[in-house]
Amino acid sequence: MSMNIVFFGPPGSGKGTYASRAGPQIGIPHISTGDLLRAEVAAGSKLGKEAEGYMKEGDLVPDKLVINMVEQRLKENDAKKGFILDGFPRTIEQMKDIEKFTEINLVINLHMPDEMLVEKALARVICEKCGQIYNLADINRNGVHLPPLLPKKEGICDKCGGKLIHRKDDNEATIRDRIEVYRKQSEPLLKYYYKKKLVKDVKVVGSPDIMVPIILKEIKSALKI
Repeated sequence: MSMNIVFFGPPGSGKGTYASRAGPQIGIPHISTGDLLRAEVAAGSKLGKEAEGYMKEGDLVPDKLVINMVEQRLKENDAKKGFILDGFPRTIEQMKDIEKFTEINLVINLHMPDEMLVEKALARVICEKCGQIYNLADINRNGVHLPPLLPKKEGICDKCGGKLIHRKDDNEATIRDRIEVYRKQSEPLLKYYYKKKLVKDVKVVGSPDIMVPIILKEIKSALKI
């Protein structure tokens, strides 16, 4: 069986962090649509130039463009055994487009209380150059311990040396709105995946060092690898 996996979860639940660590351990790439968009723009490709026009205006990049980027990415050699899609597809429409060229074998659905999601998001910093994410919050209550993910040097990205910044839209009202939008968008798609018995629910209780082995165990059990 292929290892075609989607990581689901509200904003701030750790999809990208866990996917980027889990993928290499089972030999498949972590594919983030945000990273794909940035790479296409940086490469100056036809798709990238088209996407950049929308991004500069602050508009959402149309699904059709994102789907095209995903389709091209999945043709690369490293994705032949499978892939982890991080937070995409999010809607039934996107899922229908994805299923025209690939199938999804497993959905890892991450759960975290809203109050902790908000606390984490308010403490998030991001590299303005490469998009690497760090977190300054240290959450330890109700059986959940989420230690901070800090850079080696304060304010500086470990990966590229870029400056770490708080995103302007990382304020409480916007964060709560993002969570609500995610739930409204994703609920029909999650119902679809539950019906197909593809979903494994995973409660986020700790750091990546704790969560990644839990997630890998779920993947290996579900896909019998």
